[in-house]
Amino acid sequence: GHLVMVDIEGTRLDADTAAFLRQHQIRAVCLFRKNLGTEDEIRQLTTDLRAAMGEHALIGIDQEGGSVIRCTTLPQAPAAMALGACADAAQTTRVGAAVARGLRSLGINWNFAPVLDVNNNPANPVIAERSFSANPDEVARLAQAWMDGSLAEGVACCAKHFPGHGDTHTDSHHALPTVDKSLAELEALELRPFRALASSAPAIMTAHIVYPQIDPEHPATLSQPMLTGVLRESMAYRGVVITDALMMKAVHERYGHARAAVLALQAGADLVLAQGRRSEQIAALQGIETALQDGALDAAALAQARARIDALAARYPLHTSAYTAAQRLQDEALMRRAWARGLTGVGQPTPPALTAPMRLIAQDRVDSDGVSEAGLPLESVRTLFTGFTDVHVHAVADLRQLRAGDLPRDGRINVLVSNHHARYAAPLTPHAVDLHLAVWNPFHVLDVAAPAVVTWGYADGALSALKDWLEGRIEAHAHVPVPLATAPLGETLPC
Repeated sequence: GHLVMVDIEGTRLDADTAAFLRQHQIRAVCLFRKNLGTEDEIRQLTTDLRAAMGEHALIGIDQEGGSVIRCTTLPQAPAAMALGACADAAQTTRVGAAVARGLRSLGINWNFAPVLDVNNNPANPVIAERSFSANPDEVARLAQAWMDGSLAEGVACCAKHFPGHGDTHTDSHHALPTVDKSLAELEALELRPFRALASSAPAIMTAHIVYPQIDPEHPATLSQPMLTGVLRESMAYRGVVITDALMMKAVHERYGHARAAVLALQAGADLVLAQGRRSEQIAALQGIETALQDGALDAAALAQARARIDALAARYPLHTSAYTAAQRLQDEALMRRAWARGLTGVGQPTPPALTAPMRLIAQDRVDSDGVSEAGLPLESVRTLFTGFTDVHVHAVADLRQLRAGDLPRDGRINVLVSNHHARYAAPLTPHAVDLHLAVWNPFHVLDVAAPAVVTWGYADGALSALKDWLEGRIEAHAHVPVPLATAPLGETLPC
C-alpha cells in the first residue's frame, strides 16, 4: 500500500474509504476537482485523510497554473508559457511560492508541477501552453525557478512528464503516443530539462509514451530501459519516480491496473498512481502482493522505493498553515501582474476603436476534457467587450469547424476569440478575421491569418489584462517563447 497512490470520491472522507486506506496502509491520495468543495471543506478532507493515512501522508494535486488548476478558489497562477513569455526567473519563483502557500493552507503537500515538457510540436493536443518554452534550456531555467519557490514554502514538486510529452500528436489520456526518436535525439532536446533538474527535483512523473528506438515494447512508464537505464543510471536520479495515472487509456486498455502496477515497479518506478474504481485500486494492490510472493518483484528494490517515498514525506510534512487575507491579496496581485506581463502581440495587433462596429466570434461553451478545466464560456467572452458600443455576437457550436466563408465582410470588424483548445480543422485565410484573440492555445495563431494577442490562458488575471489591452490601457509586449509562423522567437519586445 505504501507503493500506491489512489484517488477518492466526493468532498468528504467517508468511513468506508477511510477503512480501505487503513486496511491497505495507503498513505498517498491524489485530489481532483470532484474532491474540492469550499476551502474549509478541503481542509477538513485533508485533516481526515491525514488521520486515516498517518503523519507521513502525501496528498497531491495538479495545480500547474493556467487551465490545469484544480483548486480555482486560490489565486490563479499563469500558465507556464505565460511565464515563459516574460522569461523572468524571479517572477516565476514568486509565482511558484504563491501557489505553494495556497496549497499548504489547505493541507496539501505535493503539487504535480512544474511541467518540463519542451513543446516543440504545434500539433501537440495536450501540452501547448503548459510548457514554458520550445527552448529546452529556458524550460529548465524557469522550471527550476518555479520549483525553488514551491520548495521554499514547504510543498513538494513533481517534474513531468519524463522523458518528455512535448513532441506528440496524441494525448495519452485517450491513446498511446509514439515518439520515434533515438536516445541521442532525446538527449538533445526532451531530456535536457530533466537532466538539468535531476539533482533538485524531489519527484518525477513518467509519461505513457512509447519510444521504439529505446524500448519498442513498453511505454516509458513501464520501461526498464527508460526508467532504470536512462533516469536512474544515466541521469543518476535519486528522488521519487511516480507513474502518470494507470487509468489513462494509453496504459489501462493494454495492461490493466494489476499488470501495469507490477511492470511499472519492475521498470524502476517507486509509486504507482492507481486512480480509478475501487476494484481497480485493489487489483493494483493485489498484483503487487502476488508479484512479491512469486518473486516477480524484488523485495529489496521495493524497500528502496519505500525509503525514497518515506524521505519525500518526511521532507515535506503534511500540515495546514494559515493563509492570511493580506497574503492572499498580495498573491492575487502577483498573479494578475504576471498574467499582464505575459500578454503577447503577434503581427502588430491594434485595439479597435470603442465605437467601431464589431462582430465577436467565439464558441458558445467549452467543456472540460478531463485534463484542463472547462474553457471560457461565451458569456465570459462577452464581458471583455462591455466597453464597446456596437458589438454583434456570432456564437459557434464548434470553432474547429469554422470556415472563412462563415464570416460576413459587411463593414464590421471581425474579432475572433479562440476560447477552445484544439487546433482549427482548416486555416482561416487572410481578410476573414481582423483581430484574433488567442485566449488558450497559442498555436491557434498558426491557423488564423490575422494580427493576434495571445494571453496563454483564460484565468481572471488573463482576461483582466486582455480587457485593459482592448480598451487601450496597456500594451502586449512580451516575447514569443514558441515558434509561431508570423512571429519568430523573440520578435517582440521583452517585458
